[in-house]
Amino acid sequence: MIDYRVIEQRLVEGLYISRRPVAVTFADAAPAGTPRFLGTVPSGCSFWRIAASGRTFSTVPSDHYNCAIGSYTHNISLPGERAGELTQMLTFMTGLGYIRMEELPGIRRLRKTPGVVIFAPLGDTPVAPDVVVFAGLPGRVMLLQEAAIRAGLMPQASLLGRPSCMALPVALAQGTVASTGCIGNRVYTDVGEDELYVVVPGRDLLKVSDEVETIVAANTRLFEYHRERRQALATE
Repeated sequence: MIDYRVIEQRLVEGLYISRRPVAVTFADAAPAGTPRFLGTVPSGCSFWRIAASGRTFSTVPSDHYNCAIGSYTHNISLPGERAGELTQMLTFMTGLGYIRMEELPGIRRLRKTPGVVIFAPLGDTPVAPDVVVFAGLPGRVMLLQEAAIRAGLMPQASLLGRPSCMALPVALAQGTVASTGCIGNRVYTDVGEDELYVVVPGRDLLKVSDEVETIVAANTRLFEYHRERRQALATE
């Protein structure tokens, strides 16, 4: 059995990241003893912030209704009385020049609607996660992608943009992926302008974590190597 507490400690310490990685699991039902989320949030990615703060909980589709875009990426249909909210949101964004309607087919979605979505700090997850969300400085979380490459997992080369939540179905389907995030996500999660996301499929997490130590050590040595070359060769 995988000890996710040990993996979290290894990754947080090895990468020098301050935020706890968040385990996300899409399931038919929550495991016994997992508390149900109570209250309301403005977006599905708000749950990332809550889980990173140390809470473990499950949500049901209706907990995600307040974000039409997030509901779309999670393949959650809004109820009849709210069905027009996705179009309203897209119209608002289109009017601002933020997005074009023809971009919608390119926004990736989960293949099926989850019965529940379980969120937890990685070390506390009650079930094997489908994806793990890391947030941090680019120079630190990039090491996760390098570790995935070293593990032979062929992470996605593209850097995803808006919406941030699209990174979850992409990682689940295709492998480790980086995302620049989006403005809504940064407001709802408190992720800084100097941070970005890397999302690792749960199935690949152990292999990635096994390669992090080697990648970190190599980058430390390469830092010294390139710094010495710059000092020796740069004339301006």
